[in-house]
Amino acid sequence: MKNIIRKFAYCFVLLICSTFESLVAQIPELPTQWTKSAMESSLPFPEYPRPQLQRNDWMCLNGKWDYMGGQQVAIALYPSKPISFENSTEQILVPYCPESFLSGIKRSQEINMWYRRRFELPASWNNKQVILHFEAVDHDATIFVNGQKAGTHSGGYDAFSLNITPFLSKGNNTLIVAAHDPNNGRTPSGKNGPRGDYTFTSGIWQTVWLEPVNKNYIKDIRILPDLANSRLKVLVDADPAQVSAIALDGDKVITEVKGEAGTTFYLPIKNPKLWSPDEPFLYDLKLSLRDKNGKVTDEITSYFGMRDVRLDKVNGVVRPLLNDKFVMQIGMLDQGYWPDGILTAPTENALKYDIEFTKRAGFNLIRKHMKTEPKRFYYWADKLGLLVWQDMPAIWYQDEDTAKTRSAFRNELKAIIDDHYNSPSIITWVPFNENWGAFDVKEITDWVKRYDPSRLVNGNSGFNNNPDYQKAYGDPGNGDFVDTHIYIGPNGASLPDEKRAASLGEFGGLGLFVRGHMWPVENNAYGFEPTKSALTDRYILLMDQVEQLMKYKGLSVAIYTQTTDVEHEVNGILTYDRAFEKMEVERIRAVNQEVINEGRKIKQ
Repeated sequence: MKNIIRKFAYCFVLLICSTFESLVAQIPELPTQWTKSAMESSLPFPEYPRPQLQRNDWMCLNGKWDYMGGQQVAIALYPSKPISFENSTEQILVPYCPESFLSGIKRSQEINMWYRRRFELPASWNNKQVILHFEAVDHDATIFVNGQKAGTHSGGYDAFSLNITPFLSKGNNTLIVAAHDPNNGRTPSGKNGPRGDYTFTSGIWQTVWLEPVNKNYIKDIRILPDLANSRLKVLVDADPAQVSAIALDGDKVITEVKGEAGTTFYLPIKNPKLWSPDEPFLYDLKLSLRDKNGKVTDEITSYFGMRDVRLDKVNGVVRPLLNDKFVMQIGMLDQGYWPDGILTAPTENALKYDIEFTKRAGFNLIRKHMKTEPKRFYYWADKLGLLVWQDMPAIWYQDEDTAKTRSAFRNELKAIIDDHYNSPSIITWVPFNENWGAFDVKEITDWVKRYDPSRLVNGNSGFNNNPDYQKAYGDPGNGDFVDTHIYIGPNGASLPDEKRAASLGEFGGLGLFVRGHMWPVENNAYGFEPTKSALTDRYILLMDQVEQLMKYKGLSVAIYTQTTDVEHEVNGILTYDRAFEKMEVERIRAVNQEVINEGRKIKQ
């Protein structure tokens, strides 16, 4: 009898815990204006996820998937076979991570995550190769199609694809994804890690989709504007075939050339319209792959911006030039976190909103801090006109098992550069931040510069700061920027040297408490002001000082912390839910534009 009572009590406790978890998952700590529509969507993020290599025919697999997760389920680290979902009762809304409210799960440190989705291919896809795309899965993913292992991938921030044609059946098919993420700081994880500041995240966190292609298809493209020679450099990754390339200005064909897949060729662009934050003009690009009989086997659309970024001396001072002109870079530290989706914006409109707000507030730059975004984020930066500094998410325990951990960092750094190479808005790569997980800084800075000489490299933004758990590496002495972080600043910022421009990679961090719009933890900032008006006044004073540093001390970049509040940090210009503007935006815009305009007066 006692055993029966114990068993009943155990089952009752499990039921209560399960019910409590379910109720918690239904209550957002801090909803945004997009939370409701995201929750109610049967197909989150229905937009084509890869704007610079786009086809007409595809299938989005976002939406409700069967889900099993946690430390009690089968280990999801490179399993040899899928688990059974026979007793599965949970569903997760992909592409939101299981730690988020929007996922419907809302549990921390799942570590082992198993996803199942059934799909049926259209009849029109018969005799096609079917490519399965994942825009991001954190961190180690194993893919099964109809019970057979189709492939694996390691890396939390880069996209990957698999040809799943050999595993498909007519009619219904079953896709199972095993994702494993211990969040132990031994892979790149940025703020999403054991020493990070915010909620851990894991699993699928960007779009999953299918695409039909012919046997020979365009796997990837690499495009690079060459302003000095009025042309566009193009490299098409495909099996040997002829490539037809057409550049368009709206409906007008600008140029048309033929090249070969696997070999670099050029499109002449006479009198190019330049891309800049003020005039973000984009050309359309159409690429066709033809077999030896002239038959088109693949066709994709893309776009490009004609712009150039480099360093040169202006009145004896090393400064960054955009299209041969000095443009003072006034930016915000943009961490890209959301109270309902964590690393994933709730909707496309939400993703776009932060860029639109940044533009409206008069900034011309964001530093995308410690994470990457979906490719559509960079599309909107390209289209709306916003310069981007792209950070590499930090690794934390880089000095442990170095052969493995450091290789993971290097591999993902290369993959991230490859993923976003074509975006004109990205002008600077930032491999390290404040010595977090730093190693071989000088060597890695040089490697990035060699791998992508078309952009600037800031090897260690804020080298003057250092976490207490490791020895400081300090200024690497190379790269394109001398970069310090000064809170509150801006006085004390770097001075340019003979080879590098001066950047204030972070400053500000001023906070304002806004009741009803804060994450439910103890909130903090580097300093506080009591009112919106006072905070605005303080910001204007800081920017007046930035202007002085630009004119008389050679400063070329100033990045304010930050776009939005993030969990415990209340030093954003917007609250975390994006519902309240904590500064008077028109006044912020006015002073930002004044500083940028004063920078235009600094000429060679």
